[in-house]
Amino acid sequence: MINRILIRIKVVQMLYSYLLVEKDFSLESQPSAPTKEKRFAYSLYLDLLTLMVQLSDTVERRGQGTPLAESRFIKGVKNDDRMRSLLARYRAEGFPFASVASSLAEKIKTSAIFKDYCTRGRDIPNADATVWKNIFDLIIVPDAALDTEIRRRENYTMHGVERARELMQTTFTDYFSSRGDSVSIQNALRQSLDAARELYFRLLWLPVELTELRERQLDDARHKYLPSAEDLNPSLRFVENQLVAAIRENPEVAEFTEKQKISWRQESPYMLQTLLKTIMETDTYRDYMAAPVSDFATDCEFWRNIYRQVIFTNETFLAELEDKSVFWNDDLDIIGTFVLKTLKRFDEAQLHGTQGTGSPILPKFKDEEDARFGRELMGYVLAEKESYRELIDEFIDKRVWDTERIALMDMVILYTAMAELLHFEKIPAQVTVNEYIEMARAYSAPKSAQFVHGILGVIINRLNEEGRIRK
Repeated sequence: MINRILIRIKVVQMLYSYLLVEKDFSLESQPSAPTKEKRFAYSLYLDLLTLMVQLSDTVERRGQGTPLAESRFIKGVKNDDRMRSLLARYRAEGFPFASVASSLAEKIKTSAIFKDYCTRGRDIPNADATVWKNIFDLIIVPDAALDTEIRRRENYTMHGVERARELMQTTFTDYFSSRGDSVSIQNALRQSLDAARELYFRLLWLPVELTELRERQLDDARHKYLPSAEDLNPSLRFVENQLVAAIRENPEVAEFTEKQKISWRQESPYMLQTLLKTIMETDTYRDYMAAPVSDFATDCEFWRNIYRQVIFTNETFLAELEDKSVFWNDDLDIIGTFVLKTLKRFDEAQLHGTQGTGSPILPKFKDEEDARFGRELMGYVLAEKESYRELIDEFIDKRVWDTERIALMDMVILYTAMAELLHFEKIPAQVTVNEYIEMARAYSAPKSAQFVHGILGVIINRLNEEGRIRK
């Protein structure tokens, strides 16, 4: 039921919200009014970071290269302007603590910390920084040889060493706060997909509650003080609609609505009454009630028309959806098509006598691949967006586009498209390109589709030349 088109939209929406407020990671600044001790502490802090960069390039794991060098924490450290300058200088002059780097690298390589990271890294929230915090606290800081080297530094004091360690802990904390929402954004994606599933059942359940409301109205009319002949003998075609009865009796619908406590009557009585009144004023309703006979197919067709003509366009209903979930108005077009498809499946099951052989209710996902698709797609973007940005910047025509003023939504669409191109071999490249061009057309600026199309075209050419797209 939740297809990849909807999943892509939700991934882009979640990433946009996340990146809009994401805090940039940065190293600690040079202390103001520095004393000798503060200068010593800050210099030691930077040199400990360079040691970690050096170790990341040294610690190898068979078949996996240097996984610590690929961690986002180390990449963030390397991207800092001060560290770039310092690393360039040390590569020319020699690194501090070079005498202890080999022994530290061996300790890390044989540690449970490193092995666990290599085995389960991607499954652990903030693993790329947690592994370095653990290496720093449990391997680097206690190392006796390193301590000896530190004590030989000019202006050494124990308090200065403690201050350097505090700066390092603050750096880890800042990194966690800048990236910590990556767990919550995955949770937000899951909740959004769950909300889409709920909307599907709510839409299916709506005719049941509209029918029950009309039934109560007819019963009230029969029992009023002076009922008319029509009150006493009304047409029951609407309340005896066979499709509605089939939905009400469907065990999956019953289980979901009961578990989620779905009740339009209790939550939105005014909307329900307004919607019923609008339905009853349509020609579709009048023609249905006036028809000489009715069967299951006719009952299904009636509700398909009501969904299209009334429910999916009714302003009161749409406002109610918006109040209940920020996701639902965006979801309605896609979920609505699945609701109509489900009504057809009810009709086909009745026509072919297959009611007992399989439910007309669509599964949440087509298969396990689709169930993982959104989570994996988002994970790749979060892990690799810096490298995607570098490639995008390389191909932007600076004469036409200002790289600093490109809409964030365009960048998010490009990041997500690149992740899909690189990591989902079964999805044809042209399908990916078309989907994200349409998304840019729907969700971003007027020229966004042209921009996204042009950038993806040249990026695909480059990635194909490098053999990185395997389709």
